[in-house]
Amino acid sequence: MSICGKFVYIITEANQAIKVVAQRTGLSAHVIRIWEKRYGAVAPERTATNRRLYPEEQIERLSLLRDVTQAGHSIGHVAKLPTEKLRQLARESHGANGNASESRTTARAVPAASRFLNEGLAAVKALDARALEETLKSAAIEVGAQGLLQRVVAPLVVSLGDLWRDGVLTAAHEHFASAVIRIFLGQAAKPFGGTESAPVLVVATPAGQIHELGALLVGAAAANLGWHVTYLGASLPAAEIAGAARQNRARAVALSLVYPEDDLRLEGELTRLREALPPDVTLLVGGRATPAYHDALKKIGAVQMNDLAQLYNALDDVRKTAKKVKR
Repeated sequence: MSICGKFVYIITEANQAIKVVAQRTGLSAHVIRIWEKRYGAVAPERTATNRRLYPEEQIERLSLLRDVTQAGHSIGHVAKLPTEKLRQLARESHGANGNASESRTTARAVPAASRFLNEGLAAVKALDARALEETLKSAAIEVGAQGLLQRVVAPLVVSLGDLWRDGVLTAAHEHFASAVIRIFLGQAAKPFGGTESAPVLVVATPAGQIHELGALLVGAAAANLGWHVTYLGASLPAAEIAGAARQNRARAVALSLVYPEDDLRLEGELTRLREALPPDVTLLVGGRATPAYHDALKKIGAVQMNDLAQLYNALDDVRKTAKKVKR
């Protein structure tokens, strides 16, 4: 029991510390904090020393949110839904995912992915390339290619960005992580290489956007779906991105916007890129800074995405449109 002034907190089974909640839900403590801080998914109580305490109903919410986000729902869309609605979505997801055996397999993958995420963060903090590579290899074996991308690499990218913004990690840590992840994902994507007739996707970040981990993730995800990916890297002028798209006859261009969120020059870059691209080339844009440029992106007709599930849907739409045009 902790007493300070008029505040009294009793840590019982009904009020769990974040470490216990992480173990029970299979979510990392960092992800739980992000879902609370950024999306308002839960509102834990606080002790006099500012420790988070989670009552049982909030632990259930986190478990439900874990299930529905793994089924493809964006955390931004479901974070504030009533718990009963989350239960309904979770039931529908389990029904769509198949039999009980399959559900048990998914349940085992959740804590595994959380473990790999924590190991990956530790490796980046230590600038230990071998440890990061081994973590990614183990994750690919245990949770599969899609599990690696959606449950390990994607949250790792978000966590690294948050830690960089909070001053916990330096730019050197992010560059280190980018180099290791780029090589690993490039090798992992080789077996999924598309055929000669596969559509081409150009991936980059526009001028001024220097963080490329999100772009690397997009490129790997698209390659996993059989696209030919031309990866250009970070902070490229509109003319160069458009030139690469034209030269490679790309069906789509994907941009990652992470930081900064208030670059006054970016709207002009986006407009110039759209004007330089052929009309039938789809412009896909995602990343944590995307909402800050919503109006500019809407003006040029860009497809805005919040997560990998929406990226997959957008890429499928591009392929379907291309097939209709050929007919």
